Amino acid sequence: MADGEKATESSTKVEEVAANVQQAAATRKRISGSKAEGIAKRYFAAIDQRDLDGAVALWAAGGRDNVRGRVDVIAPEGVHGFLGELIDAVPDLSMEVVSTTSEGERCGVHWRLRGTFAGPGRFGGVAPTGSKLDIEGFDLVTVRDGLIQQNDAFTDSMTFARQVGMMPGQGSPGEQRLTGAFNAKTRLTGGLAAGEAELVAEGVWVVQGQPGRCNVYLLEEDGGVTLFDAGARTMTRAISSAGAKLGGIRRIVLGHGHTDHRGSAPALGVPVLCHPEEMQDAEGSGGFRYWPEGLAGLPFGHRQLHRLLHRYAWDGGPVRIDGTVTEGEDVAGFKVIELPGHAPGQIGLWRESDRLALVSDCFYTLDIWGRDSEAHVPFPIYNHDTEQARASIRKLAEMEPAAAWPGHAKPVTGDVRAKLMAAADA
Repeated sequence: MADGEKATESSTKVEEVAANVQQAAATRKRISGSKAEGIAKRYFAAIDQRDLDGAVALWAAGGRDNVRGRVDVIAPEGVHGFLGELIDAVPDLSMEVVSTTSEGERCGVHWRLRGTFAGPGRFGGVAPTGSKLDIEGFDLVTVRDGLIQQNDAFTDSMTFARQVGMMPGQGSPGEQRLTGAFNAKTRLTGGLAAGEAELVAEGVWVVQGQPGRCNVYLLEEDGGVTLFDAGARTMTRAISSAGAKLGGIRRIVLGHGHTDHRGSAPALGVPVLCHPEEMQDAEGSGGFRYWPEGLAGLPFGHRQLHRLLHRYAWDGGPVRIDGTVTEGEDVAGFKVIELPGHAPGQIGLWRESDRLALVSDCFYTLDIWGRDSEAHVPFPIYNHDTEQARASIRKLAEMEPAAAWPGHAKPVTGDVRAKLMAAADA
C-alpha cells in the first residue's frame, strides 16, 4: 500500500474514532438528561398531589432550593418547611408542568401553579385572602445519583402580589396613582440630593449634591470611570446613574475618609482605595475620632444640624478599603499628591497636561451656611492639623494650577496661586 493510501486510511480511522466518541458522549448526555427530566417530573407531580413527604424524598440531603426573592433553604428540613407552607396556604394547589428542556444532569421546568389562597397557613408571612392564584415560573433542577442536588427557581412574585391584593392590578387606576406617587418621590429626592454630571475638563465629570454641595469626580478610564471621592450617602443614586452612563464605575479613590466623602462608597459595590493614613477613618469613625466631642466649637444651631447630617445624610457608614495609593502613583491619568492637614492622609489628584487639580478638602469655597466664599482653610474643628492644612494649601499653590476643584462647592480659577496663598495666610 502506498504511503498516501496508508495516510488516508489512518486519517479515516481517526475520524471514525472521533465520531464514535462524540456519539457516545451525546448518548450519555441524552440518558443523563432523560434521568434528570424523569426526577424533575416526579417532583412536580408530587407537589401537584400535595404529597409533601414524596416530594422531599426526591432531594439529596444538603441539597439547596433557592427560590429567588423568597427562600434559600437546605434539604430535607428547609425544603419540607417551604413546600409545607405552600400546601398549607393553598390547599387546592394544582401544579402543571407546561414544558421541560434537559441537558446533562439539569432539567428546566416551566410550570403553572393554580389554586386558592385560602389557608389556614400564611405564605411568605402574608395572611390568606381567599384569592384565586394563577402564576407561572421556571425551575432549573440539577439531578445527580438519582436525587435533586439543587433547584434554582424563578417565580412571578409581582403577579402573586397583584392576585392577593398586595399590589393594585396591572393597568388599573390604583397602579397609575402608585406609579405617579413613586415618580414624584424620585424627582423630589433626586433633585434634593444631586444634579446631573457636568463635564468640567477633558474626561472629567463632576456630580454635585446636597447637603453640603459635595463634589464627586468621575474620571473616564478604560471604558468606565474611576470616582474621586464618594460624596454624601444621599447622592448614591445620582452617582450610580452618572457612572452607568459613562460605562460603569470601576473603582473609588477617596480623597480622605470623612463621612461626607465616603458616603456613597459602601452602596456602590466596587473596590475602594485611599491613602494608608486614611484607612482607619474610612473603615471606622469617619473622622469623629479626632473631632471635638459633640462637634463642640460649631455654633449651637450648626452643631445640632451637622450631627444630624453626619448620621442621616452624609454618612453611608464604614467602607472596606481594598488598596492604598500614595504620592506619585497614577490614577486615571492623574498623579496622586499628598495634602494632609484637614485629614491625616488626605490626597489630591494632579494632571500636568492641563494643570488641573482635584483636591478634596484641601480648601473650602463655601462658608458655614453653605454659601459661596473665597477659598479658605477648612473649619478648624474638622481638621486633624490646621497648620498642616495651611502648608498643604501652599504646596498646592506652588504647583500653579490652572484650576483647583475642591470637595465642596465651586473651583478656584484665574490667578489660582495668589488666591490659594491668600487662603493659607488668612
